[in-house]
Order: sequence, then structure tokens, then C-alpha cells
Amino acid sequence: MEQEISQLVQAIAIASDPTQAALHQQALGYINTLQQNASTTWRLALTLFVDRNPEGTPKYSVQTRFFALRVLDDFFDNRFEPLDSESFQTIQQALVSYIQSEYVRGSAEADATFLRNKFSHTLTLFFLCAYIDQWPTFFTDLFTLIRPESLSGAAFNHHISLLFFHIVLEISGEVADQMIKSARAFNQARHNRDGRVRDAVRERDAARINEAVLTIIAEAAERMATLRKQDQTSEVTRELNANIEVADWGIRTFGSYVGWIDINLTITPTTVPLLFGLLADSSLPIRLATSLSLLRIVAKGLKEPTDKLQLLKVLSLGQVLDALESKTRTQQIERGSDIDEGEESYREALGKLFNAYGQELAKLVDECPNEAVRSEASTYLAQALPIMLRFMADEYDDTSNTVFPLLQVILSGYKRQRKTSSEPIDESKRSFLTSLLEVILTKMKWDEEADLDDPEEDDNAEFERLRAELRSFLDSILIVDQDLVINAIRTLSLNTIAAYTNKVNMKWNDAELGIFLVYLFGEINKSGGRGRSAFCHAPAVEKDKRKEADYSEYPLTPHGEMLVALVQSGIAGYPHRAVALQFFETVARYPDFFKVRKECIIPVLEAMIDSRGLHNESQAYRSRLAYLFHRFIKTERNDIPPDIAANILGSIRDLLSVRVKLPELDDPESDLLTEAAKSPELDSQLYLFETAGVLTSLLYRTPQQQSTILLELVKPLLDDLSVALPEAKKGGEDVLPIVKVHHLVMALGSIAKGFPDFPAVPAPDYIFPPLDIFAQMAQAIIVCLEAMNVWRVIRDATRAAFARIMATAGPSVTHFIPVLMDNLLAHFQPSELVDFMNFIGLLIHKLPSDMFDVLDRLNGPLYAHINALISQPASGTDDQRSQVDTKRAYLGLLNNVFTAKLQRAFTSERNYAQFEALLGLLLRILEDTSDPPSQKSTLLFFQRSVSAWGQLPDQLPVDGAEGNTGLPGFERFIYERLVPALFRVPSLPGFNIKDGQMTVVLHETANLLQSIYKTRGQEAHDYFLTLFLPSQNWPQEAALDFTTKLRTLDGKNFRKYFTDVVRSSQAPS
Repeated sequence: MEQEISQLVQAIAIASDPTQAALHQQALGYINTLQQNASTTWRLALTLFVDRNPEGTPKYSVQTRFFALRVLDDFFDNRFEPLDSESFQTIQQALVSYIQSEYVRGSAEADATFLRNKFSHTLTLFFLCAYIDQWPTFFTDLFTLIRPESLSGAAFNHHISLLFFHIVLEISGEVADQMIKSARAFNQARHNRDGRVRDAVRERDAARINEAVLTIIAEAAERMATLRKQDQTSEVTRELNANIEVADWGIRTFGSYVGWIDINLTITPTTVPLLFGLLADSSLPIRLATSLSLLRIVAKGLKEPTDKLQLLKVLSLGQVLDALESKTRTQQIERGSDIDEGEESYREALGKLFNAYGQELAKLVDECPNEAVRSEASTYLAQALPIMLRFMADEYDDTSNTVFPLLQVILSGYKRQRKTSSEPIDESKRSFLTSLLEVILTKMKWDEEADLDDPEEDDNAEFERLRAELRSFLDSILIVDQDLVINAIRTLSLNTIAAYTNKVNMKWNDAELGIFLVYLFGEINKSGGRGRSAFCHAPAVEKDKRKEADYSEYPLTPHGEMLVALVQSGIAGYPHRAVALQFFETVARYPDFFKVRKECIIPVLEAMIDSRGLHNESQAYRSRLAYLFHRFIKTERNDIPPDIAANILGSIRDLLSVRVKLPELDDPESDLLTEAAKSPELDSQLYLFETAGVLTSLLYRTPQQQSTILLELVKPLLDDLSVALPEAKKGGEDVLPIVKVHHLVMALGSIAKGFPDFPAVPAPDYIFPPLDIFAQMAQAIIVCLEAMNVWRVIRDATRAAFARIMATAGPSVTHFIPVLMDNLLAHFQPSELVDFMNFIGLLIHKLPSDMFDVLDRLNGPLYAHINALISQPASGTDDQRSQVDTKRAYLGLLNNVFTAKLQRAFTSERNYAQFEALLGLLLRILEDTSDPPSQKSTLLFFQRSVSAWGQLPDQLPVDGAEGNTGLPGFERFIYERLVPALFRVPSLPGFNIKDGQMTVVLHETANLLQSIYKTRGQEAHDYFLTLFLPSQNWPQEAALDFTTKLRTLDGKNFRKYFTDVVRSSQAPS
């Protein structure tokens, strides 16, 4: 063994020394192997840990001994049966001898406290293995070391006391702490062993453990009181700190086991005063540990409600916490701005304890069948409510949050009572709710020192979450007493706005709260009506006459009054961005208000475009304002006069330039171009360009002015494109010119997006927008695409921008579509195909009469790309998802072609040669049972195909109306390939008729079968009856029944019949 020990010690030394790189990994591998074989190497580890030099000091280094404990841990932790007798005695004797030499006579590893903690854990694991059958006297033996009988008058041994506490803490964690148990994989043997140990401790030693713990704590507390009265010499201070340490760990130990041993042991006439004395001790760690122990006592489950109530009465926590809350709040006020985080954590701990106390009382009130218990608990709970409000009103949110669970329980009870009774709430509850509302509204106020301009400030996000929670409490109170909430919010908001109007000096957070409450009012006022009726008391007006109606003569609702006061107050000019931003958030939130008080539109617009809004110095602020400005203009555009629109455009002209800022990449593997193309800065710029388009569109009654202004907006962008394009075409490492082109293309598209869509059928008096300018924009974008189609960001931008221009300019830009398609497909990534096909679908929807030639040219190349993509085996989940998305988008496009009656593109002279291959691809998709939605889309396509191309010659319209020109030979495809596939799909291994999506596939199959019969008539009937069904081994009677049902049943009943046929065919025989 000496050689093994020497080798292991050397390996640990090398593994602990990173400078020995050559042998480092080899040494780690060696010691890991030893640890993994702990069942055979534990003796070696035990020797390494306990062996000592002749002078009594540990023989091996701290690192070596720590590793030895890790090996012993692994050996003990995986044993759920007793050790053999020899092994047990060896370990027991070695560890007891170590405790006597190191803890009784030594310094308890004073130079390596982490080793002391590790040993406590190791000894606990050994205890779990041996306590039940082999070492039942474990605690008895430990108690003799804490204060030997020969020294009965002496103080407890400091080191042994702490070791005892640590062991009991570890035992509680192992056998009773559900958090620790849930963090590791469940093991039935461990679970059973822990249960047996827990029961054995309760039966054998719980009383003595509790007595020892409390006695040591009491002695330490008494000694602390004595020492605090003496002069604080270094020796006195050292002894005082030692006793504080003992009391701290002792009360922690007490709290660890109160939840799983008899409550009669832990709560006695002597323990209660001891605990409350420690709860008010000058030592913060002791107070925190005591509050946690009391919380666990309060939360302990007791079978009888009377026992729980008696426990709460014995503790008198209501009175104790009332006094401590008042005391700590007074101290908090005296400290002023001098923050003491330790003392605030103590108030937080008291809040948690109070919350547990209140919840236990509320549980008795709500659940106890005993009326006397409920009544008494209700009295205590009512007495506790003012204390809860004081905790909730704490300026520190962490303390305030502690009582939120209790408040939620109380309000839930109030809501239940409200639902069962129409009577007004009693005065005591109303008084409580009034006080609660005051606290909630105060807590909704920002901290005056908050830095709202810092997006990385975690406290800001925390406060937003707090506001959301407080809002949920308001909603609860609203259910109980709506008028109380409405009046409180309205009063505070109007008073705040009035104070600002009267030039009363006001803090920014008070002003922001007043505006926020206007914002909030519309969301919580459930009886305020909708639309315009939320803001004025007007009679019902027919929908088509609302635009002409004059609402200014009607009186305002409370919310309308608040908004008028808000706009007229000029509070948007408050010199703090949070106040102005909340103002703009609020006015943009309620566009219908400005339909009833149109005179308020201009003041809001003035504020939005000056230094209070879009011309503010803060970039982040301007970005948010760009969105709010866009939202406000879009919703109010019909009420903005053309001259005002022109003036606004002039005021924001300096903001309508494309600025490029390359982002800093957090992930080196991210693509700089891709990240730059989706930057938040770009989004805010695009909102402004779209808003400029909206404002320009309002000038439609003066076409010349509109054309001039639009050109003034567009020409700088086109000029910038002409400068950036040559630089971008050079390529190289500088991506800035490419990003610039991308942003400019997106800006052009956004301007077009601001205009209304081109009408499907223009009215005779329709005033067209400047189509020639939109054509210039489209031309410029196409030129950029032709030169830069190798860049995906340019292809994406072109697709998006052209879709917007096309929606505005209609047929005037369709001649660009062929070259657009060619360039988009010249270079593409598979993931782009979905967006490309959605784009084509949009074109078909907007311009069906102009798309035949485009589809005729596109059909072949697109089919080739799709077929190649979905025929490749998927290499992973992402590939599989991409294939499914592409397939579904393609099927959607094919069906859109039919919807637009452009199906001749499939069978044109250019595409006829590959038509059969297309049908084959669709049949393969139909037989893929892993994707029912695609199966359904394929069946819809075939239904339309049969109706269009499968008609009998005498049924064809003379002029080929609606594209139904018939297709010679298509009936062979129906009978030889389509019908067999329809009957084959339900018999495929992956077809699960219990899956609801598969039922939909069956229904669409039945629809297609009926479509075939209706299209081909008697021919189809005879084919099913005499050829196909007999070839599938259908009995003659069943075939006749099928064809009869096919001919006579309506769609709904035939779908049910066909589904039943398939279900019966799959039933076990």
C-alpha cells in the first residue's frame, strides 16, 4: 500500500500543478480511475485522510486529503445496504480517532475550513450507511465528545458543537430536503433508505438532538449577553464571535429539522422566548437564521386545524412581527439615504415570515370545517392586514414582494365572496381596499434615482415586472369594487395633471405615474364602452356614417376627460424623457379619442416632431418615438389636413436619411451582414420612411404637389444608391456599402408601403399616385438586384421592397417581374424558397391577370428546385423542418394558381413535358403519412385538377371558361395512378386513423373520390364497380354498396361512410 500511496500522492500533486503540462492529463486520468473504483480504493483514501505524523499533524497535503474524502464520498453515497463488519469497524475507529485528535484536542482544520465542511458531509454519508443497523449510538458517542462527563461544569466543546450542527444540517438535507432530492435522479433504494433513517432518528434520538441543539444555543446566547456587557478587548471579541458562530449555526440546525420531527419537541415554554430573543438579537446572521426557523415552524403541516391555530397563538407572531416591523421601519427612516443592505435583508426575512403566518391563517379561514376555528383565524387575519400593508409599502421592492402571495390569497377570497353575493362589501373590507389601493398606486411609481436611459439596467426590468404584478392586484380589486379603483386612479391622475398645469413643482416620477394611470385607465375600465363610446357619451351612429359624425358636441366620459386634460396640460414638455415617452405611449394607445376631440391631434403632432419627440437627443428615445409617431399618423391620417401633412413632412425631412451602423457581434460565428440587416436602428428608420409615405399619400387631391414631394423623398435615396452600388459591387471585406444598399432598398419599399393599395378595379374618379416615380424606384431596385444578386440580404430586401411597390403601383410595374424572378432564382439558399413562393403567391393575389407569363416561365425552374430539395435525405431536425416548410409553401402556391384560374401555366407548351413529373412528385407527397397537412393540400390540388382537366369532351365549355379546357389523357392518370394511390394511403404503415389530422386526410380523400365521380360520371361508376374494386379483392356486394353511396350520398355523409369503411378495414379480425 505504501507504493500506491506514494504514487497517488505524486499524481495529486501533478494534477494540482497546471505548470506540469506534460504529465497533467495522465495524472488526472489516474486519480479519476481511483475515484471511479471507490469500492476497492476506499481503504487507501481512508489512510490518506486520517494518517498523522508523530507530532500529531496530518501526514499528507490538504489537496491529497480532500481527494481522499471525495473517494470516501463516492464509496458511501452509492451504498444502501450495511457495510461488512470489518469494514465498518475500520472506518468507525479511524474517523472517531480523527475527531478526537483534530476536533477535541486539535484546531478542527483551522487552516483549511473547506476540508472541515467536506468532512462533515463525508461523515454524514457514513452515518446514513451505518446508523440503522451498525452505529445506533452515533449521537450518543458524539454527545460525549461535546462535553465529556469528566468536565461536566465546563463549556461545550466549540469544535465538536459546530461539527454536530453541520452533521445534523447535512442529515436533514439528505433525508428531508425536497429541493436536494428533486435535484438528483430518483433512486428507489435511496428513497427507502432515507425514509428508514428519518424514522429511526425520530424514534431514537430526535428528543436528545433537539435538547442538545437548544441547550448549546441557549448557553451561547447567555454567554453572548455577558460578553457584550464587558470591555471589548481582543480576547473578549474573539470569544464573542465564537459564541455568535455557535448560536448562528445552532439556530440554522434547529430550523433544518423542525419540519420533520415532532412539533411538541421544538415548541415549548422555553424555546419560544429563546427564539424571539434571537429574532431581535444584534447579530444579523442570527436574526436571519431565526426568522427562517420560525417560518419553517409556521409552515409545518399539522393534521388538525385546531393544532395549527394553537401553534400560531402560542407563537403570537402577529404581535411580535408588528413590533419588529415598526422598529425596523423606524430604523430605516433614521438611516435616510444611508443604505444598510444587511438590515434591509432582515426586513425582507421578516416579510417572508409574516407572509407564511398570514397564509396559514388564510388557509384556516378558507378550508377549516370548524366554524370556531374559522372565526378566530379570521380575527387574527384581520388584525394582520395593516401589518401586511406596511410591509408592502416598503420602499425596497424585495421586501414589498414578500407579502404578494398573501395578498393574492386575500384578494382571491374577496373575489369568491363577491361572486356569491350581490351585496356591497362591508366597510372594514372597503377601508382595507382603499388603503391597499393607496399603497399599490404609490408602489407603481418609479424610483426617483432610476436611470431609464440604460437598457442594460436590470432594476428597470424588475420594476416593469413589479408594475405588472401590481396591475394584477388592481384587476382583482376591480372585480370586488370597480368604482373604488376607477375613482382612485382617476382622482390621482387628474390631480397630478392639474398640479402640473398650475405649475406646481413636481418630481418626474410623480408626473410619469399620473400619465401612466391615464394609459392604464382604458385597460381596466371594463364598463367604459368601446371605440368612440369609450371617450364620449354619444348616441349610436351607423358604422358608415361615423366618419362624418361630429362628436365634439357630446360630453366626455371620465377617460375622455383625462385625455383632454393630459393633452392640454403640455406635460409632454416635462424635462425628463420618461415623462414625455409615457405621454406619447398613452396618446398612441387610444386613437379613437382623437376621433371625438380632433382639436387634440395638432398639439400631439407638434410635440412628436420637436425636441420633445423625434428631434430629441437620445437615439434610443427617438427609435421608440419613430414607432409611436408612425402608429399615431396611421390611425389618425384621415383627420390630418393635407397642409398639415405637408408641414410635418418638412419638419422631419432632416430625419429621412439612411444611416448605417454595423453591430458588434456577440457570437463570432454570426454573419455580420445578416445581423446588420435586422438591426433595431434600421427598424426605426423604416418606420419614419413609411410614415413619410403615409403623409405624402394624403396629398392625393393635389397630384402635382404629391408628385413633387414624393420625388423629394425618393431622389436622395436614389442618389445614395447610385453612389453606394459601385462600392458594393467591388465586394471585399468592407460590408458597409452592401449594408447601405440593403437599407436604401428597404427605405424605398417603406415609402411605398405608406401609400394605399392599388384598387382591384379603379373607380372612374380614382386619383392615381405618381406611378412614374414608383416605376423609377422599382427600376433602381432591379438594377441593384442584377448587380448584387449573390447577396442574400439584397435578395431579401428586393423581394420585400418590390412587394410593397407592386401593392401600391399595381400593373404599372408588372413588366419588371420576369427579370426580378430570374435574378431571385439565379442565386438562392434553400431556406429562401419559402419566402420566394410566398412572394409569388402575393403577386398572384394582387395581379392575377398579369401573372400568366411569369408563372409560365417560373414553373419549370421552380419545380426543379423543389424536387431536388425535398428528394434529398434530411441530415437533421433543421433540414427536416426546412423540407416540410418548403413543401407546404409549394403546395400553397400550386393551389393559389388554381384559385387565380391560371392553371394553364402547368400544361402550357413550355411546361407540358414536365407535367407528368410534377404529378408524380405530388403523388409521392400524398403517400408521405408523416406530414398530414401536406397530404391535405395535395388532395385539394388533385380535386381542382380533376375538375379542370378531367372533364368529358361533351362537358367542356366552348370557350374554355375559367381555364377548364380539358386535358386529353388525363383520365388515364386519374384511373391508373391517382385512384390506386387514394386507396393505398389508408393502408400505409404510418397511417393512424386515431390521429385527428389523418381523419381530415380521409375526408379530403372522400371529397376527391366524389369529385372524380361527378366529373367522369357513369364511366367512373363502372370503373370502380367492374375494374378497380374487384382488383382490390372487394366482394361484389361491398363494391356495389360503395359505388351506390358514392353516387347517392351528399358530401358529409359520404365522408362519414368512407371513414367507417377504412376504420373497419383496419380493425383486427
